Amino acid sequence: PDGNHFSGTSLAAAGLTFGKMIDKKTPGEKRIAILVPPTAPGIIANLACLIKAKTVINLNYTSPVMTMKYCCDQGGVKTIITAKAFVAKLTERGLDLTPLLEGYKILYMEDLKAELSKVSLVRNFLRARLLPAWWIEFWDFRKVSMDDVASILFSSGSEGNPKGVELTHFNLMGNIKQCMSVLNPGSDDVMLGVLPLFHAFGFSITSMMCIVEGVPVVAYPDPTDAKMIGRICAEFKVTIMVGTGTFLRMWGTNRYVHPLMFASVRAVWAGAEKIREELRTLYRTKFQKEIYEGFGTTETTPVAAVNTLDTLLEDYQTVQQGNKPGTVGAPLPGTQFRIVDPDTMEELPIGEDGLILIGGAQIMRGYLNDPERTAQAITIIDGRRWYKTGDKGHVDQDGFLTIVDRYSRFAKLGGEMVSLGSIEFKISESMVLDGIDFCTVSVPDPVKGESIVLLFAGEEATEELVREKVKSVKLPPLMQPSFYIKLDVLPKLGSGKSDFIKSKAVAIEKLASKK
Repeated sequence: PDGNHFSGTSLAAAGLTFGKMIDKKTPGEKRIAILVPPTAPGIIANLACLIKAKTVINLNYTSPVMTMKYCCDQGGVKTIITAKAFVAKLTERGLDLTPLLEGYKILYMEDLKAELSKVSLVRNFLRARLLPAWWIEFWDFRKVSMDDVASILFSSGSEGNPKGVELTHFNLMGNIKQCMSVLNPGSDDVMLGVLPLFHAFGFSITSMMCIVEGVPVVAYPDPTDAKMIGRICAEFKVTIMVGTGTFLRMWGTNRYVHPLMFASVRAVWAGAEKIREELRTLYRTKFQKEIYEGFGTTETTPVAAVNTLDTLLEDYQTVQQGNKPGTVGAPLPGTQFRIVDPDTMEELPIGEDGLILIGGAQIMRGYLNDPERTAQAITIIDGRRWYKTGDKGHVDQDGFLTIVDRYSRFAKLGGEMVSLGSIEFKISESMVLDGIDFCTVSVPDPVKGESIVLLFAGEEATEELVREKVKSVKLPPLMQPSFYIKLDVLPKLGSGKSDFIKSKAVAIEKLASKK
């Protein structure tokens, strides 16, 4: 595909050159918003700002414009870096960016490139090639403390308004080193970088980790373009793929993605949402690839646990298990899990479900401008900071974590708490809805308290057909959905995760229209 190819030296030169230009145009500004997809300009813009000790706020361009404006206002942003070509593309999609373009100072990457001095670029290229790193750092980098905020990532908002998560340089470097120790990229590895920069994994791992550790990355702005993803993986011999379950399913089911396109891939990692059994089966049968599931949150920079490849130890007889399908893996080095009673915060025995706490170097500093919510999310136990995930789960004897569901994703039916995630998992495990995208939500019910609604999307699927298929799973009576609603497309967040807030609103609206 057409695009710019950057060596480590040329990327460093671009970062130094653009960093100096951006610094001159934003005197005294500590925070800069960036509205660019995961491409070379997006990575360069982030690198340039970090070089000059500016905190970057990558805006979620899949969210409404007023939400982006809210994020900018919360962050005290005065300047937004974007690209004319990208603004035009968003405008074509019907997104009116006027509140952003008129409310803030806008720096276009195309204009900065036009102002760029070729002499300065060549000089920085030679400096990056010939001079020691400490010299460049002394003359070009603004000093920061490891406790200073490197990035503010606004959470996906899958269960409420986006929260500004403050991630420090210590958080970022800590999680990069943790992930490197388990991903173990070699000199011939190439990573696929399609997750957006406003996504914690897209920013921290497929962008910053690759820059810091020198891992080649193929960046492409549209993770929904399955045909191009297949071509990119084949052309650039991608060996490490990462994505959400939604994106992996999109790539795997696309008829233009031939198994040979993923022939070079040695490992597929997924997170952000529970991986369904039908998706694992799809990748095993079509590509002969195993999906390794991980777990993390924006508040954990983001990775906290991951399944990895099994390893043959030096005695050539003992296999160290790294993968347990159905779990989200073991904690990263330097990461601790603690399962507690959500009411008393008392630690629970191994194997018993409770609230998942995470401790480690990757735990955020806090929520932007919200000390009260920070105090609710962070607890101190025995002098150690723990992040309360809001997830219910347990750790087994081998240290692998299993997530049951979000505490907020339980429906209360006649006084009984029913996990919506468990319903989805049982249906997925049976594979009766193979090829049909679905999710469950709860809606108010005057008799039972709440009712379960199954939303689905599929060209040939009908409500009657889906109802009969789900009945064949023989779910417990309380887990049986009361209503089935077909949609053209299920509501999704920019990260590819299901948008449960919008899904619930759609379900309530559809049911009201049927009455």
